[in-house]
Amino acid sequence: MILAGDVGGTKCNLAVYSFSDQTPEAGFAKSYPSADFAGLEAVAAAFLGELGAARPKIRAACFGIAGPVVDERVDTTNLPWSIAAADLRRVLQTENVFLINDLEATGYGVLNLPPAKFVILNQGRSDPGGQAALIAAGTGLGESVFGRCNGRLYPLASEGGHSSFAPCGRLEIELLAYLLEQYGHVSTERVLSGPGLYNIYRFLRDTGREEEPAGLAGKLAGAEDPSALVSALALEGGPPITIQALETFVRIYGSEAANLALKAKASAGVFIGGGIAPKILPFLKREIFMQAFLAKGRMERLLRSIPVKVALDPKAALLGAACYGQSMAE
Repeated sequence: MILAGDVGGTKCNLAVYSFSDQTPEAGFAKSYPSADFAGLEAVAAAFLGELGAARPKIRAACFGIAGPVVDERVDTTNLPWSIAAADLRRVLQTENVFLINDLEATGYGVLNLPPAKFVILNQGRSDPGGQAALIAAGTGLGESVFGRCNGRLYPLASEGGHSSFAPCGRLEIELLAYLLEQYGHVSTERVLSGPGLYNIYRFLRDTGREEEPAGLAGKLAGAEDPSALVSALALEGGPPITIQALETFVRIYGSEAANLALKAKASAGVFIGGGIAPKILPFLKREIFMQAFLAKGRMERLLRSIPVKVALDPKAALLGAACYGQSMAE
């Protein structure tokens, strides 16, 4: 049995996998609200409790975690947790415990997904000897590049989502100025994430660029996730401020995906992962995303040749963590 975990700022997804001829088969899985627990060890203990006393021995465990992993430890970016592999080894009673960046886990996952689990935004032509890239907006923003060794792609850990936001056009420049007053440093994650969408909405409202309809302010104030409400309203066709917010978000998504593609020279393809992309797919499939992706001057020809795909499987990170745990245990 391989225990896999996808640890994010909002929730922790855990699942057990078995492997037959290197093919992963998912077993019992459970999602836990991250805020309800003091740390990952408590989540793991709760999961073991639900498996019961008759559970098979855990051969290895791998957790994809949103945050930089250094010396088998990570201080999570969007949670007040400090996670150590040594502590998890005691809880899980196995020496084979591995902590990897969440985008590494997602990267291993997308490499193992079937074609039916993707939506193509740009057909392009994949270079069989080239590198690839992955960008994933969710509670935060994750980025990864894939190096190639002996013909195979391998995702690399990165904290690229915390690099500085690069605005394109007057509106985004003014958005940057608006957020600078609040945060000092404006990372791309401040605009390209769940909370980032609401930051864009607030900018449009507070600067008078779009009018907030009567009653919407109260709904947003009472919403558990204001960004989810903004995107849901935009997908339904209004109010205009929500549509403008989501269109701006998608435009920034396309531009940042291209920035990453150029840095990685991702001629083998760009994957769009994370929890937000499948939910806003109708907007991603509009011209807005690819127009922003291609708007890189002299590099447009290169970018036009790169395949761009949206990964639809919400459990890609779990699958990737399981595959990594299995390979390391062997």
